[in-house]
Amino acid sequence: MHTLHVVGARPNFMKAAPVLRALASYPSVRQTLVHTGQHYDAAMSDVFFQQLGMPAPDCNLGVGSGTHAQQTATIMQAFEPVACECRPDLVLVYGDVNSTLAAALVCAKLGVRVGHVEAGLRSGDRSMPEEINRVLTDQISDLLFTPSEDGDENLLREGIARSKIYRVGNVMIDSLLALLPRAEDCFRADVTPPYALVTLHRPSNVDDLPWLRDLLTTLSELSTQLTVLFPVHPRTRERLQELGLARNEAENGPRFLAPLPYLEFLALQRRATVVITDSGGIQEETTLLGVPCLTVRENTERPITVTMGTNQLVGRDLEKLRSAAKEILSKGPSSQTPATPRPRRIPLWDGNAAARIAQIIVRDGA
Repeated sequence: MHTLHVVGARPNFMKAAPVLRALASYPSVRQTLVHTGQHYDAAMSDVFFQQLGMPAPDCNLGVGSGTHAQQTATIMQAFEPVACECRPDLVLVYGDVNSTLAAALVCAKLGVRVGHVEAGLRSGDRSMPEEINRVLTDQISDLLFTPSEDGDENLLREGIARSKIYRVGNVMIDSLLALLPRAEDCFRADVTPPYALVTLHRPSNVDDLPWLRDLLTTLSELSTQLTVLFPVHPRTRERLQELGLARNEAENGPRFLAPLPYLEFLALQRRATVVITDSGGIQEETTLLGVPCLTVRENTERPITVTMGTNQLVGRDLEKLRSAAKEILSKGPSSQTPATPRPRRIPLWDGNAAARIAQIIVRDGA
């Protein structure tokens, strides 16, 4: 059986790595890895392959950046001849980036079976490009691997046949648990707890310059109480430059860092007093690590991190952000000893999701 994996952006790498490893244990499975090049610089791509122990891609489409329409169309044009030449039995797509939908559309047109890893997540907000990618990918996939019960419920409500749905758990947690012991050796020598860790990259936060300026002012206020570490996504850095804030010259304010490799970021995340983010995956990771997370979004496609985890939605309400951070800090700074992960708190978030996926693929013959 020939399984082809399509990845394009950093979150995909962390989801695909354990599935590649799990399928490698089956001699009957031949694997091909295609990187679309949606994230194309070393800081956002190459180093993640290295740290996650992923093989070098068999093919890199090198699509680069562009508008959502341009990027999706370019990926489709570049991927179609690869799919025709490889003739896989199954194509696995991951998450909700443009590469996910583009590859799934090509396969649907060619009659190639598609498996969607991390299916069924919904924010209910179709102004988010990722939500469109999720909904459409799920509608045209043949195997839908969900991380939690709410994913199953969303798919059934949208008319997906129950026979296509497999609740397997969270593959990102597989990567986190596998690499957590190594992360401790990657903790930065120039950082001392307590600190807040910040990541922001969504257009709703970083493309609205007046809002971004106000948000940075709030982070500067927080930095009077503890260090604020801010690894800056390339998109966000462009906006900071427009605001004249890209350099970290002031004594007070967030400490801007370059994008971090996975192990270095995981080490910081594990010891953080609070994480402030608009990332979906970080909501999940902080839940497992037991680290308080404040999500600067009005909604989340991972509601289980709110109901069963450590995540709070603060939306675009800076007073709510200040209040939530104040409450977290009132409990005292976190110890320099990292929190102990709680992998069984959410069902199937136990490090074995990829093994379940591989077993289903081999059992059903894709």
